[in-house]
Amino acid sequence: MPQLLFDCEKMKYPNTGLFEFCKQLGLALLNNKMADEEMVYYVPAQYTGYFGENATYIKKNSLHKLWMPTYFKPTIWHTTFQTSRYMPSTGRTKKVLTIHDLNCIHEKIHPKQIKRTLKAIQENINRADHVVTISQFVMNDVKTHLHLKDKSASVVLNGCHLEEYPDFNAPAYHPTKPFLFTIGGVNAKKNFHVLPALLVGNDYELIIAGPIFDDNYKQHILMTAQAHGVASRVKIIGAISYPDKYWYLRHCVGFLFPSIAEGFGLPVIEAMNLGKPCFLSDKTSLPEIGGPLSYYFHDFEPTTMQEVFRNGIQDYLKNNPSEAIKAYAAQLSYDNTAKNYLSIYRSLY
Repeated sequence: MPQLLFDCEKMKYPNTGLFEFCKQLGLALLNNKMADEEMVYYVPAQYTGYFGENATYIKKNSLHKLWMPTYFKPTIWHTTFQTSRYMPSTGRTKKVLTIHDLNCIHEKIHPKQIKRTLKAIQENINRADHVVTISQFVMNDVKTHLHLKDKSASVVLNGCHLEEYPDFNAPAYHPTKPFLFTIGGVNAKKNFHVLPALLVGNDYELIIAGPIFDDNYKQHILMTAQAHGVASRVKIIGAISYPDKYWYLRHCVGFLFPSIAEGFGLPVIEAMNLGKPCFLSDKTSLPEIGGPLSYYFHDFEPTTMQEVFRNGIQDYLKNNPSEAIKAYAAQLSYDNTAKNYLSIYRSLY
């Protein structure tokens, strides 16, 4: 029986896109595998049993970065993050590597750090039998900055499964006015500090949700809000629950995502699943993921952002593209993502 090992080591970071990727794809693989295939999950100890009883679990151990026990001999080992050190180095196990992004080259970080990151990714590419990227943009980055050589490689778009809580009405913060919403780890690459400018000349609130990875950057957002005279209407509420996220996406006037470094941009598809107007940066993968039904910031000057937002809201209200937006988002399901990965696994054994 083929054993398909799916690496969920990054589930140690809750409230992140990587956690959601491992959770949703892990469930979809189990639901779409063949009866004669065994799913094996490599998980932090607290997630043993997370995917149900019809699976096998191996607990992550930090020592595995140095030496992977030889009795771990699955047919396929799927490493789900590009710089992971949890990967068997020898043996007959075939290895699949998912690369989510090369954000290091799009962020303003030290060249030595970029070099280290690219070196770690290249080492994993060299050890892999098949390389997957989560968007064509990332594949283009990989081909430009790294060496696939003769490796087989594929683009497999992420899916989206937005958990619905239609009766939930007790969010962590209950806005008192119509509001704009964004979600993501609060750090510089998300570029959230450009958003308070969109509150000038209207009465909206801005709700920013997600774990605070950089408290200094949080203060920068608040200082920018104060400079625009809108500080009382900017709420940075930290990590939120699934019901909270659904409530904010369902009730917001519009979804904002000005990130300057994304390999995919899952929150965009979650908002589009509910037919919301999405206002996005035109950087990295976001035009590919947001498609023709989103609105794009081509620069981050307050006046031009305000114009894009104003014109976008007017267009949305006039043309009512909500159903078309939902249909576009529905094409990206984790069942489809899982079927594509299973096809790759099967091509290797």
